[in-house]
Amino acid sequence: MSGHSKWSTIKRKKGAADAKRGKLFSQLAKEIAVAAKAGGGDPTTNARLRSVLLTARSQNMPKENVDRAIKKGTGELPGVIYEEARYEGYAAGGVALIIDLLTDNKNRTVAEIRHILTRNGGAMAETGAVLWNFEQKGQITIAKSACSEDEMFEKAIEAGAEDVDTEGPEFYELSTKPSDLHVVLDALEKAGLKAASAQLTMFPKTTIKVEGSAAANVLRVVEALEEHEDVQNVYANFDISDEDMAAAMGD
Repeated sequence: MSGHSKWSTIKRKKGAADAKRGKLFSQLAKEIAVAAKAGGGDPTTNARLRSVLLTARSQNMPKENVDRAIKKGTGELPGVIYEEARYEGYAAGGVALIIDLLTDNKNRTVAEIRHILTRNGGAMAETGAVLWNFEQKGQITIAKSACSEDEMFEKAIEAGAEDVDTEGPEFYELSTKPSDLHVVLDALEKAGLKAASAQLTMFPKTTIKVEGSAAANVLRVVEALEEHEDVQNVYANFDISDEDMAAAMGD
């Protein structure tokens, strides 16, 4: 499991996701609106919208919130126009960061992101400085209660997935080629496996091991970035031990 996947798992275990549900719903509403604006409000013909609606459903986002966000995106309701942006940076120890934003004020947001990084010993990087070390892939998560590992591997291969990560305590994580994400998702659903989430994500090609105070510093800056209201996703290439990860979370 990649370091950042491990980080997400521990946060779920600690209940951080529930504590930040309002932030999560705000993120999802922005993504739904942007997806609907770009490709229309019908998820059967809008793959991006279909993905985010799957995540919204798995997080129990209220239907009225979802419907309102779609209508804002299609123009049926007035709404804020969001601009997509991607920035690159470094955390302690040379850990690479990719930060995806949806913002209505790009200048303000990038200044705030720069402040978060410098306050925590990191820095902004030029475009392309760290992106080369990441590869875009599709990622589908399925609850482990849905089937055995053997059945998961068999159905994943039949559906066209590239790999299955079984290390997480609650979910299988399937990776796909970006263009195959929804083909694999549809095949799995036809095979009786309901996905908890499906999204395009960035996997690091190489990782950097950080320990002790440096590890705590890296996790602190990642969490600070994730808490910013305009940040949709943070991708990182850290490799942190379970012990240091747990210590940073206060276990």
